Amino acid sequence: MAFHPVRFPLDIALGARGGPERKTDVVQLAGGGEARNGRWAQSRRRFNAGYGVKSRADMQAVLHFFEERRGRLHGFLWRDGLDHSSGGDPPGALDQLLGTGDGARTQFQLIKRYGANFDPYLRPITRPVAGSVVVAIAGVEQTGAWSCDGGTGMVQFAVAPGPGAAVTAGFLFDVPVRFDTDRLDVELTSFDAAQLPDIPLVEILP
Repeated sequence: MAFHPVRFPLDIALGARGGPERKTDVVQLAGGGEARNGRWAQSRRRFNAGYGVKSRADMQAVLHFFEERRGRLHGFLWRDGLDHSSGGDPPGALDQLLGTGDGARTQFQLIKRYGANFDPYLRPITRPVAGSVVVAIAGVEQTGAWSCDGGTGMVQFAVAPGPGAAVTAGFLFDVPVRFDTDRLDVELTSFDAAQLPDIPLVEILP
């Protein structure tokens, strides 16, 4: 298997449905209460691209894309229309806190924070959009001496940020996914129309 750094057709993706999924065990106790346990440390996103197929041309584009990925075999990039930026558009260098410098650490993972004071979720971002990442140290945007790996989302500094310095970043990102089926079921509804109601996609977690 491999990962193909190519994005699913954006015009079809805009009509898709989906979002994050969690895995929680809920046990009913004898006294009527319940105990809950979250089995996954990270959420996993699922999408259905079938809702975005509006024409025969759309269906042909999906067919070509599906065959090149060999069904579930190879991963690819997906643009989540609701959630693909660290903050605003364009992203700003102060959008997300990646960590605090200690004078020795030179690598910081891109992350996006969800929530506020109770139990915020820190989501690792592994597929930043090329050219979209901006970083700052202690509030000052950095113009050089750093790089970001487009396949892991790891920011590398040539010189370690100083002790206590906030390392922040802004970015656009895609979701690494794969097809969650090895079969397409196409319905031709007219001469120039096609419906494919179910094209399930699932996020590939790091």
